[in-house]
Amino acid sequence: MKFYGKLLALCALQPSTAFIAKAPNAFTRQTTHLASEQGLGQIEGQGLSTAGPSTAGRLANQAKRIWDRATPVIIQGNSLKTWTYASPAVERVQVVLKTEGRPLDADVDLWQGPDNTPHKMKVYLEDGSLRPFSAVIETPRGPNTISIRNTAHMEFPLQACVVADAIGSASPAPIDPSRAGPGNSRTIQGGALRTYAFEPNVDSVQVLLKTDGRPLNARVELLQGPNNIKQVVELYTEDGMERPFFAVLETPGSSNVVRIVNTSTVEFPLAAWVEPYLIGSVMGATEPVMGGDAPRGYMM
Repeated sequence: MKFYGKLLALCALQPSTAFIAKAPNAFTRQTTHLASEQGLGQIEGQGLSTAGPSTAGRLANQAKRIWDRATPVIIQGNSLKTWTYASPAVERVQVVLKTEGRPLDADVDLWQGPDNTPHKMKVYLEDGSLRPFSAVIETPRGPNTISIRNTAHMEFPLQACVVADAIGSASPAPIDPSRAGPGNSRTIQGGALRTYAFEPNVDSVQVLLKTDGRPLNARVELLQGPNNIKQVVELYTEDGMERPFFAVLETPGSSNVVRIVNTSTVEFPLAAWVEPYLIGSVMGATEPVMGGDAPRGYMM
């Protein structure tokens, strides 16, 4: 008994640190701070990153800064404009197209050398103001020229901006498309299609298409309701690994579905990443979903 009494007295004199929570180290605090500032849900090897609701407004403002950073060029109907980058240091450019609410029809090509077009896109938008077009084009081994042709009539002008190396600065894309891992990819065989449905609180969707080095032929469609096509992108890439397709599709309203069709033959499969990009406020259980052309898709 005397031994146990002395042991208890000795324990009482020692500082009780067993129930004191240790303060996080500097690395933990820094990582938590950066994660709260970026708001990115990226997990290495799990595909693209998703911006949370806290950063939706900040990233949307970054996308709008492109129009302040670069002077928009008005392209009239049946007209052509080009942007040439002679420096080989420009490895990618971002192309943004919009209108004042009218439909948009345009051809976006990458020229590299005489009679060499390794990347082609044909873009259609039902409303170029509500759903502007934003895509990233890889431009390895300069010089390169971006060609934008407005294929609509003269009553349908469009505004275009082309910014070099915009990823991570003025671009709406928070990461380099080449960093996407195989975690959430889907293989689409030649002649097959896949559809991706999204909730009404998803404001935009990011799409990445790649191959193992083979040519890439695909059609990306945004549907809202049965057979109601809002946006179409028909694309061709000479090398789907060196020049992948990356774009951000605006998805206002409800019942948004992204459909990807591999228009090549069975010898040319592709890998597709389609994930939410900007997520708005979460809907409540009592909030009705609005149909048609509602700007938000639900009542506030």
